[in-house]
Amino acid sequence: MKLILASGSPRRKELLSRAGFLLDIHVSDCKEESACTNPGLLVEELSHEKAVAVWKELEDQIADTVVLGADTVVSIFGNVLGKPSDEEDAYRKLRFLSGKTHEVYTGVTLVKRVNEQMQCHTFHECTKVHIAQLSEEEIRAYIATKDPMDKAGAYGIQGIFGKFVSGIEGDYNNVVGLPVARVYAELKKLGWLED
Repeated sequence: MKLILASGSPRRKELLSRAGFLLDIHVSDCKEESACTNPGLLVEELSHEKAVAVWKELEDQIADTVVLGADTVVSIFGNVLGKPSDEEDAYRKLRFLSGKTHEVYTGVTLVKRVNEQMQCHTFHECTKVHIAQLSEEEIRAYIATKDPMDKAGAYGIQGIFGKFVSGIEGDYNNVVGLPVARVYAELKKLGWLED
């Protein structure tokens, strides 16, 4: 099935490609700002904004293609952690996560033309992640790799940071950036999968 991914995330692209989806990438120019503090509602709102912005931009060119927008945040003790603004912010985030359990929320919005109208379907997935106790040296060495700089919560589970993840409860792919099994199930439920 062909999708338009409203995200420049190489991780989302790889997850969908590995699952057999054909993709066009069209990055949304949304600002990704919200006053919402509930992590589940926040990622749903941001994923919706991205997907709708791209759908409206491409509306005349895409026929029946589904646009997929997604947004991921880390949440711990009621604090939402997005991507770090700089290395010191990455350090603060990783120090905060050290030795604790947090949640990763990914919101997904699917948009398609149905009966000449835009139809949206939005949901989110949550996965619990357990992080080992990290020393200052381990945090600084990880930051020096630059890996945390474009990732929610300042880490990527699929890379070298994986050695610090002592366990997860839920969908691993959700932590990487997209709950692919849930995306497939929702497309199937909507009848939006192509034969």
